[in-house]
Amino acid sequence: MKKQSLLVLAAALVMLVSSCAVIIQDEVGVKRTFGKLSKKTLAPGLRGYNPFSSRIIRVPIRTVNLKINIGLPSKEGLTVKSEISILYKLKVNEIPNILTSVGLDYQNVLILPVFRSASADVCARFNAKDMHSSKRAVIEKEIRTRMMEVLEERGFIIEAVLMKSIILPAGLSKAIEMKLQAEQEAQQMEFLKDRETRDAERLVIEAEGKKKVAKIIAEGEKQAKIIEAEGDKQAIELRAEATAKANELTNKNISPLLLKFLAIEAFKELAASQNAKIIVTDGKTPFLSLPGID
Repeated sequence: MKKQSLLVLAAALVMLVSSCAVIIQDEVGVKRTFGKLSKKTLAPGLRGYNPFSSRIIRVPIRTVNLKINIGLPSKEGLTVKSEISILYKLKVNEIPNILTSVGLDYQNVLILPVFRSASADVCARFNAKDMHSSKRAVIEKEIRTRMMEVLEERGFIIEAVLMKSIILPAGLSKAIEMKLQAEQEAQQMEFLKDRETRDAERLVIEAEGKKKVAKIIAEGEKQAKIIEAEGDKQAIELRAEATAKANELTNKNISPLLLKFLAIEAFKELAASQNAKIIVTDGKTPFLSLPGID
């Protein structure tokens, strides 16, 4: 009797456990009853259901990183190998429709085929080297736009398409490397040319400056000599004018009596001398008795 009770209790516990589902925080649940999906989603938490007639399908709503390796066609007809990351997530209110129309294998059934078509269409319009340059961001954006045109109305959000580990064909890689090296050498030569041009221009400017300085100094010396000559000329003219005025004043102020007096004084000085003297006069100058003259 006791064993039967334990068996019944164990069966009840198994039924209780099997009739509960735990939905974690980055998931939603959709109940399927007799094969028919509910139009409503179940929020995270402990959810009960009838295990004989129902089942809870758990679907992640977090961002999913879908990584694939693919060969992308180029405009030249080459194949560029790349590792692609497709970041996507599901719209919560569209999950029942997604499960109904596509099922749980929506990555392989819908997302990957749409990506392959979009990437082939977009990459075929670009050269292989563009996928390895700054145009890669443009390519990624265009692929995402093409995917959203198909998948958004189906309940998917493509957050980003990221192209990583671009591997170009060997011959093209070598050609690109040689071209980049040539461009770098050309840029270096252009830099050296510009530097030499700037140095030459600097020397010309310095020479022009020295020439102007020498010219200014020469002009200054010339002006100084002119000014000095003008000053000497003016000084000579002033001295001549002063001499002329002095002579004029002297001639006006010296009277005949003064001349006679000066002559007499001169004769006195001659008479006082111990040397022999010969005095020649015009006969008009008064001749007084001078000491020492008999």
